[in-house]
Amino acid sequence: MRPEYDFSEAVRGVTAARYAEGANVVVIDPEVLDVFPDGKAVNEALRALAPVLRRRGKRQSA
Repeated sequence: MRPEYDFSEAVRGVTAARYAEGANVVVIDPEVLDVFPDGKAVNEALRALAPVLRRRGKRQSA
């Protein structure tokens, strides 16, 4: 462990319950990190795209 890591005030298991409920982790390719620097940017783009994909999916299944 690196010396700069200081866990002296850490609380063990503080996030365990949240992760037990389920966590979705997505790795963003380095080529698009300039466009999607954080989860907020990714979610914003996916929310904009979702209606288009939903409409397309309904047409394909009909």
